[in-house]
Amino acid sequence: MDWQSDLMSPVVRDTAVTRTARRKMLTSRPIPSPTTDWSPGVAMVTPARPMLRTPGSLFRQAVTPRLNPDVSAIVATINKSQRFTRNLDDSDWTNSILPSPRSGWADTSFTDDFTNVNSALLREDDPGESAASSLLSDFLSAFLKHSSSAVFDLLEDYHNLCLDKVEVLQKVVQRTGASSRTAGVRWILQQESSTWRLMTSLYRDRVQSALEEDIDMTVASQSEKLVVEQLFQRDAVIRQGQLVVDWLESIAKDQIGDFSDNIEFYAKNVCWENTLHALKLRRKGSVGLSIPLVTELDPDAPLRQQRPLANLDREDDTRLLKNLLTLIRAGMTEEAQRLCKRCGQAWRAATLEGWKLYHDPNMTSGLGRLTPVEGNPNRRIWKLCCWSLSEEEQLDRYERAIYAALSGNLKALLPVCESWEDCVWAYFRVLVDSLVEQEVTSSGLANQEEEPLPREYTEANWTLEKIFMELQATDSKRVLEEHGEHHHVIQRLVILGDLDGLMEEFSDWLSSSKPLPSHLLRFMTHLVLFYSSLGIALKEEVCVAVLQSYITLLIEEQQSELIASYTSQLPTALAVQRYASYLEGVSQTEQQRRALHLAADAGLDVAAVTQLVVEAVRERDGPEFTPHTHTLDTNTTQDDQKKIDVIDWLLFESTHRAEALKQSNAIMRRFLAVQKHEAAKAVFSKLPADSVKEVQRQWAGLQPDTPLPAEDLNAIREHRCIRAYLEAREAFSDWFSHSSSAPQKPVPASQAKFTERVANEMRENEYQVECTAWRGRLQVLVDEVKERVYQVLLFTDGWMIDTPEGEVSERGLQMALLRSLCVPRLSFLLLSVLTSSSRHQEALQLADVLAAANNHLHQVFSKEDLRRFLQKIRESSLMLLDCGLDALGYT
Repeated sequence: MDWQSDLMSPVVRDTAVTRTARRKMLTSRPIPSPTTDWSPGVAMVTPARPMLRTPGSLFRQAVTPRLNPDVSAIVATINKSQRFTRNLDDSDWTNSILPSPRSGWADTSFTDDFTNVNSALLREDDPGESAASSLLSDFLSAFLKHSSSAVFDLLEDYHNLCLDKVEVLQKVVQRTGASSRTAGVRWILQQESSTWRLMTSLYRDRVQSALEEDIDMTVASQSEKLVVEQLFQRDAVIRQGQLVVDWLESIAKDQIGDFSDNIEFYAKNVCWENTLHALKLRRKGSVGLSIPLVTELDPDAPLRQQRPLANLDREDDTRLLKNLLTLIRAGMTEEAQRLCKRCGQAWRAATLEGWKLYHDPNMTSGLGRLTPVEGNPNRRIWKLCCWSLSEEEQLDRYERAIYAALSGNLKALLPVCESWEDCVWAYFRVLVDSLVEQEVTSSGLANQEEEPLPREYTEANWTLEKIFMELQATDSKRVLEEHGEHHHVIQRLVILGDLDGLMEEFSDWLSSSKPLPSHLLRFMTHLVLFYSSLGIALKEEVCVAVLQSYITLLIEEQQSELIASYTSQLPTALAVQRYASYLEGVSQTEQQRRALHLAADAGLDVAAVTQLVVEAVRERDGPEFTPHTHTLDTNTTQDDQKKIDVIDWLLFESTHRAEALKQSNAIMRRFLAVQKHEAAKAVFSKLPADSVKEVQRQWAGLQPDTPLPAEDLNAIREHRCIRAYLEAREAFSDWFSHSSSAPQKPVPASQAKFTERVANEMRENEYQVECTAWRGRLQVLVDEVKERVYQVLLFTDGWMIDTPEGEVSERGLQMALLRSLCVPRLSFLLLSVLTSSSRHQEALQLADVLAAANNHLHQVFSKEDLRRFLQKIRESSLMLLDCGLDALGYT
C-alpha cells in the first residue's frame, strides 16, 4: 500500500527525536519497517501456524468432479465441534485464525553453525540455488512420510519447509544484496509457502464440508452474533471468503513482525501535546501564533473549526494513522487500539471497537445470574459514522482508509492499495462485510427506524468471480503485473475452485518457450499429487506433462535418488517407459544397482523396466534385421559394446534370468547376422554359466508339477543353438590359426664346415619333430572342427528351430534367416578344412549329411550356394580318382 511507501521508520523524526530514542534505536535489534514496499523482492510469508477451519464447501459445482476417496480418513484429525463454537465477539473474526506470528526477519543473530553454512553458501556461484536445492529431496521425504490420509499434515510440512529455506535465504540476501539471484529464489519460496497455507485452510474446509450432510441450521436467533454464526456455518462463500481475508492478513502480519512495539511517537500519553502547549502559551499571552490553530482539543475540533493542528502533531497523526492502517491490514485490531491508547488517543481506539456483533447472553442462557452483554447494540449507527468519515475529503487519506475498511467502503479503501495482495484483501473484506450486513438485515434484527446503509454498499452483490474480474480491469500497472504472476494465478484459481482453469494455465506454462523456475515446477508437481491424494480428477494429460517435466528436471540436476518415486506417480505403462529411458543413461554398475533398488521401493515394475531398457538399446540402430553375406567390418564398435553391456540390467536379480536369456539371444542374433562373432561371444560370456539351471530351478519352485512354458523352453534351446555355433566358430578359428603357423624348414648353408653341417642336421631333426607335432595337432583340430560343425548341422530337431513351433513372429523370422545364413557358412568352412587336410572322403560324407531328407539342411542353401558346394565336392571326387579310388573314395 502507498501508506507504507511514504512512511519513514517511526523512530526517525529529524530533530524531534530524543537522545533516549536515538540510543534505543541504535542498541535495539533491527526490526522490519512498515514502510517496506510489498513487492516481489520483499519478504511476504504466511506464518507457520494453523488457520481456523470454517465449515462448508465452496462452489461445489465449480470444482472438477470428484472421485470417491475415503475422505473421512483424510480429515480424521479435524474436530467437527470447532465449527459450532466460534466466538465472533473476540477482538475480531480473525483472532482465532491468527496465532502469534513467526519471528520476523528482524532477528539477525547468527549461530556459529549457521555462520559456517552461510560462508560456504556465499562461496557458491549461485548461493540461493545451492541453499534451496535440498528442497527437492526434502519435499520427497515429506511426501513419502505422510500417508494419503494425512494430506493436510503434508501441506503443513511443505509450508514449513519453504519457510525454513526462506529464513536461510534471507540471511544470505543480507550479505549478498537484495538485487542478487538469491533474492529471487527467496521471493519464489515466500510465495510458495503462502500458497501452501492457502491450500491448507481452503481445502480443509472444503473436504470437511463434503463429509457433512446439508442440515438446515437456521433457527430463530435473538442477537446479531448468533445470526452471523449460523451464516458462517451454512454459507461456504462467506466462510471461505473470510479464510482468504485471514490468509492475506497473516501474510501482512508476518511481514510487519512486532514493529508496533518499537514505534516511537513524539506524543506519549497526551494527544496533540504540541498544540496544547501552543494554546497554553497563547492563553498566557507569552507568545503569539503565526498561523491560526484549533482553539479546542476535542477529536472533532480540526474538522469542525476548519483549523489545523501544530506541525509536529500533524506529523505524529500522519505517522500514527499509517501505522494503524498497517495493523488493520494485518488483522491486528487490538494492537491498533493499544497503539492509539499509548499515543493518548483513547477516543480513536474506541472508534475501532464498534464493529463487534451484539449479543445478550442473558436472553438465552437461562442462568440465574446476569452476564455482561457483548458487542455494540448500535453497530449500524457506528457503521454509518465510519462510512461518513471515509467519505470526508478533508480527512487524511489514511484515516479515511481506516474507516473505509471498517465500514466496507471499497471506493475509499482501494486508493491506498497498491499490491495485488492489498487489493484482494480489500475486495474480500468488503465481500464478507456486505454478506454479514445482508444477513443481519434479513433476519429482522436491524432497527428499521435507523438510516439505511448506502445503496452502493448494499447493492454491490460481490461474488468471487466478480472480484477477480475487477482486479483484472484495474488501472494499476503493478496490480496487473502481479495478477499474472505464477503463484498469484494459482492462488486466484484455487480460491475460485477452478481446477480446469488451473490445468489450462499449467499447460500453457509448460508449452511456453521460457523455462519454468525449478521451484515452481516442484510446486506444480506436488500440487498435482495433492489433488490426486484427495481423489479429485484433473486433466490427466496435463498432470502427466507436469510430472514428466519435473522428472526431466531431476535428471538434469542428477537427483538420482528422487527420480524413481516421481516416475512411479505416472500411469503404469508410461512410468515403465519413462524410467527405462532414464536408465539408458546410467552406466556405472553400482548406480545401476541402486537405480533398480529405488525403482523396486517406489513400486515400479522392475522386470518390465529392465526389459524395455535392453530392447531400446539393442534396437537403437533400427528394428530391421539385416543379415549380410559379404565380408564386413567385424570389429566391436562402441555402439556394439553398449548392446553387450546392457545385458547387465537383467543380471542383478536372479528372477530376471529367463528374460536375460531371451534378450541376450536377440542381441546375439543381430551380431551373428553381421558376422560379429567376438561381440556375440562377449554377450554370451555375460550370462552366468548356471543361467539355464537357474531358470529351471525358479520355475520348479513356482510350479513344480508343470513343465516350463514353451517361450522359456525355446529361449533355452536357442541359447544352446547359439552356443553350439559359437563353439564351432571357435574351433575353426583355432584350426585356422594353427594351420597358418606351420614350422619353417631350416635352410642349410652352402659349403658349410663340419660343425655347421652337424648343426644343420640337428635343426633338420628338430624341424621334423615340430612338423610331426604340428601335423598331429592339426589333425586333432580338424576333428574338433568337424565335431563342432556336425553338432550344429545335426542339432536335435534342427538348429535354430523352435520346438514346439509357435506362431509366426519377428523372432521366428530372424531365426529362419540366421539358419539360412549360418548353416551354409559353417558347411563351407568344414568343407574347406577337410579338403585342405586331404580328407576328401569325409568331404563327400558332408554332402550326404546335407542331402539327407530328415535334416532338410539343403533347403536353407540358395541355388548359388548349392552350385558352389557341388563344385567343391566334384573337386574332392576328382582328387579321390587321382588317388586310385572311385568317385566316392572307395577302392
